[in-house]
Amino acid sequence: MATNGFVESDPVNAKDFKVAPNSQPAATPSPAQDTKKENGRDLKLDPNFTRNVINATGPKAEPRIRQVMASMIQHIHDFARENEITVDEWTKGVELINAAGALSTPKRNEGQLLSDVIGLSSLVDTLTSTLTTLAPNQSTSSAILGPFWRADAPLRSMGSSIVHNIPHGDHTLMHGTVTDSLTHQPLENAELDVWHTAPNGLYEQQDDNQIDMNLRGRFITGKDGTYNFYCLRPTSYPIPTDGSAGRLLKLLDRPFMRPAHIHFIVSAPNHKPLITQVFDRRDEFLNSDAVFAVKDSLIVDFAPLEGDEMAGFRLAYDFKLVAFEEGEG
Repeated sequence: MATNGFVESDPVNAKDFKVAPNSQPAATPSPAQDTKKENGRDLKLDPNFTRNVINATGPKAEPRIRQVMASMIQHIHDFARENEITVDEWTKGVELINAAGALSTPKRNEGQLLSDVIGLSSLVDTLTSTLTTLAPNQSTSSAILGPFWRADAPLRSMGSSIVHNIPHGDHTLMHGTVTDSLTHQPLENAELDVWHTAPNGLYEQQDDNQIDMNLRGRFITGKDGTYNFYCLRPTSYPIPTDGSAGRLLKLLDRPFMRPAHIHFIVSAPNHKPLITQVFDRRDEFLNSDAVFAVKDSLIVDFAPLEGDEMAGFRLAYDFKLVAFEEGEG
């Protein structure tokens, strides 16, 4: 059993970061806001500095880029002023981001995991899906992609298993139907891309004892929109501690555990793809997910299954996809 190798730079220590009281970022910089007092001395900061940085954006920048970057610059400058970030602290932050990039590969996305553990990924997922979930033809709830998705998982025949060389574990028959969220009609040629960990809590790319692409697969529905395949009842596991995300959680004295879940990307012609996860109701970590991804509608119940020599459990779950509007897609 082995994880991806990682050569750490100098460790980040809690003493490298100051804890400041909670405060709200200012909307715009002002001379008053740019005056700080330290040891009785006034620190005079250029009241126009942030505005000048924002205004340096050229006339050919796309409107959305201009809007987003202006807001980000404003907020991150306010953050630095309000917390009086030092060069040493800024350097440690840059090193943390650089280390995430150095560790990331097509098999592991440490930058995404870093975003996951600060809740940004789940927040963006919620923002993106808000309009859909409020609509009468709402889709199945979405959830974050996670750092261990791999492109081009094997295309497997319906009814086959994604489990190889793992005789132990709670083998499960998962089945359901993919439908249009508005018409409720089954969707032909829908693709379900599925992946989860082994009972030891490791994805196959983390574990030398698993074959390549183990516990992964893609399945295509027929005319009736139904799917079925064999997998394992998932296992809760700690997120990797050898990278930037783990180091940050240590600094914050936060839990590392993810509740047991199965990942899906569900797509179909002329429909918006769905990225989601389903979570085992019995798991003790549902209320303390390290990446804040659990949603009530994604919590599922595994039921005992008799008479199937390949599985001792079954899980029924239907997926609803929203059709593209005219001009989309």
